[in-house]
Amino acid sequence: MIFKIIFTWWNRQTFGTFLKTLFFGKFMGSDDYGNKYYRSKNDERWVVYAKNIEATKITSDWYLWIHHTIDKIPENKEKKYQWQKKHLENQTGTNNSFKPVKIKKNEIKKKYETWK
Repeated sequence: MIFKIIFTWWNRQTFGTFLKTLFFGKFMGSDDYGNKYYRSKNDERWVVYAKNIEATKITSDWYLWIHHTIDKIPENKEKKYQWQKKHLENQTGTNNSFKPVKIKKNEIKKKYETWK
């Protein structure tokens, strides 16, 4: 585990981030995915990811907080509207990615006539 922290940057955090979090970080909260959010005395904010580092794993509430758009710490208890979907990370390159339906040229109906 210690070698993983020291020699890899794509697993959770780098060694520098680990030290920064240990000495200067104040735990501010976590989201539903297990990501932990920290702040320093200088109001510098960062995230320690639960698994692999992927920026799209940050929910929209915490994204606003980490980029200093809002100062209120997001709570998981806040009521969501019925039309709001649950946050998903970027699905590009997975089996869940969007694949548009291919339309054949013969099936396209023109809304106009070409000039002759």
